Amino acid sequence: MPDRGLETVIDVLERVETRDAAGVIELSIVMPCLNEAETLGVCIEKANRFLSESGVAGEVVIADNGSTDGSQEIARSLGARVVAVPVRGYGAALQAGIAASRGRFVAMADSDDSYDFLGLMPFVMKLREGYDLVMGNRFKGGIAPGAMPPLHRYLGNPVLSFVGRLFYPSDIGDFHCGLRAFRRDAILGLGLKTTGMEFASEMVVKASLAHLRVTEVPTTLKPDGRSRPPHLRSWRDGWRHLKFLLTFAPKWLFFYPGAALAGVGLVLLAALLPGSVHLGDVRLGVHTLLFAAAGVVIGAQLMSFAVVARLFGVREKLWPTSPRIELARRLFTIDRTCIVGAVLFGTGLIVAVVAVGGWIGRGFGDMNVEATMRLAIPAVLLCALGVQALVTGFFTALLTAD
Repeated sequence: MPDRGLETVIDVLERVETRDAAGVIELSIVMPCLNEAETLGVCIEKANRFLSESGVAGEVVIADNGSTDGSQEIARSLGARVVAVPVRGYGAALQAGIAASRGRFVAMADSDDSYDFLGLMPFVMKLREGYDLVMGNRFKGGIAPGAMPPLHRYLGNPVLSFVGRLFYPSDIGDFHCGLRAFRRDAILGLGLKTTGMEFASEMVVKASLAHLRVTEVPTTLKPDGRSRPPHLRSWRDGWRHLKFLLTFAPKWLFFYPGAALAGVGLVLLAALLPGSVHLGDVRLGVHTLLFAAAGVVIGAQLMSFAVVARLFGVREKLWPTSPRIELARRLFTIDRTCIVGAVLFGTGLIVAVVAVGGWIGRGFGDMNVEATMRLAIPAVLLCALGVQALVTGFFTALLTAD
């Protein structure tokens, strides 16, 4: 009597080869792999079962990161296609697997048996409706006891997902769900680059910035089937996700903090230039005025850097242009910034001359320190802002040059 397991493997191989030859693969199921022999087989079997039972024409692609436990042989024996990825990292493996996929759609998930490959149909249906990226939401679908550490469940994922929704035009509730599906050409067009765990954030961020059609469906998460610890490192990888979210949000990283700092500094300057201010028993004098001026300078630098960063991002195709970016292009011309910079710098020099003139009038003798500083501080501030305007103008012109 023939071995039923062997027949199943042969059927899988023949089915995959037939789809490849006919060129009608609709869905590629991609799994990153690094020594996942314990769970890889069951994941591939579930993926194959989904394709068979659903009637979706598809393939299974294993993006192997250099496994030494026989994972490649397990994958091939079950009809999966193995793509060798020499560059280590979750993102590197997935990038290579997606690039090697032959399907119009791609579904990706870890090969640790924590995600439900049998539940891929809602993802496929949303893609067929015209969505570009379909995210799983574990918090809506259900997280089994022990499937997610409390630190991730109640702090890491909720906080990072909130930050993602705050910084970017996205309504996704679970930014870091490892089970997701997408149109292959749409995601390849984003030019994803990160090689580590932050790849999950990069995909959602760039899809949002590119105004792709993004939605989510409930999915489940159960404890993974491995006996060894996961590759994920909570604090290290959490910081990498947060760092990426901040890097691609210059208005939150630079502009808003800069505007707040400069605003507080200007209010203090306006209040303290005429004289000291008393708040109860506290006297705010010329020393506070100095810190207020420093706040204005730093705030202006942060805001100008936000503009430069946004223009650089468009130039390098890290995100698409927008009406605000085009407005910045028109406003921050060399001519305008040179005029503004020259006026500020010239005004600062005039105020400085007035301050020195007062000292000369005293015969270079003892000065009224507070009165002199109330001229010297704004003089230095205006000169610094003038130079900042000039530098920003030339830098933005460089970035916007054709």
